[in-house]
Amino acid sequence: MKVALVTGAGSGIGRASALALSEAGYAVVLVGRRADRLEETAAAAAGETLVQAADIADEAQVEALFAATRERFGRLDLLFNNAGAGAGGRLEDLSLDAWRKVVDVNLTGAFLCTREAFRLMKAQAPRGGRIINNGSISAHAPRPYSVAYTATKHAITGLTRSTSLEGRAYDIACGQIDIGNAATEMTQAMAKGVPQADGSFAPEPLMDVKAVADAVVFMAGLPLDANVQFMTVMATKMPFIGRG
Repeated sequence: MKVALVTGAGSGIGRASALALSEAGYAVVLVGRRADRLEETAAAAAGETLVQAADIADEAQVEALFAATRERFGRLDLLFNNAGAGAGGRLEDLSLDAWRKVVDVNLTGAFLCTREAFRLMKAQAPRGGRIINNGSISAHAPRPYSVAYTATKHAITGLTRSTSLEGRAYDIACGQIDIGNAATEMTQAMAKGVPQADGSFAPEPLMDVKAVADAVVFMAGLPLDANVQFMTVMATKMPFIGRG
C-alpha cells in the first residue's frame, strides 16, 4: 500500500485530490487547519486515512505531522503541497502582516513539508518518493491585486526545481501542477465576475475540479524514473493565454 499526504485536504482541490488518491489505492494523510472539514473528507474516502489537523506554517506542528505519518504507516510515497492562502487588495494597501501570512502558508509551509518529506523519503526502505507542488496559473502570470499570492507561487517554481534537482540522488521526484479556474468554493466568484488585466470586470469559465484530481493521480502514479516536471491544467477558455 502506498501512502500519500495532502495538505489543504478539507476542501476544494485538496479534498478532490485526496479522494481520488484514495480511490486509486493510496492510504491518505489528510492535513488542514480544521479537523471537522478533514473528518468530512475522511468519511468520503474509499480507503484508510489519517486525519491530522495542523498549521503547516508552524515548524513544530509540521515535524509532529510527519512523525505521526511515519508512526502510523512507516513510510511516505507522495506529498501533495496543496494548501494555499491569498490576500486581495492593491499592492500599496497590503499590510506587512497580510503579506507574511501568505508567505508563511504558501511558501514556508510548502518548504517545511518538503523538508520533512525529504528526510523521511531518504531514510525509508525502499527509498524515495514523489512531491507534487500546487503552483497555480499565478506561477506564470498574475491576476490584478494578487501580489503576495503571485510572488509566492512564482517562488514555488523555484522550490520545485531545487527539490527536483536535489532529489535525484535519493530517488525523490518533484513536479508542479499549475491549475487555472477549477470549480471550488474559493472560485465561485469567478462565474459572476472578477477583475481583469485591462481594468474591466468579467466572468470567467470554470472547469470541473475532477480534472485536477485526475491529473494529480496521473502524476503520482508514474514510476520514480519518470516525472512530469510541470503540468498546466486549466479551464480551456479562461483568460490565461493572452492574459494582459
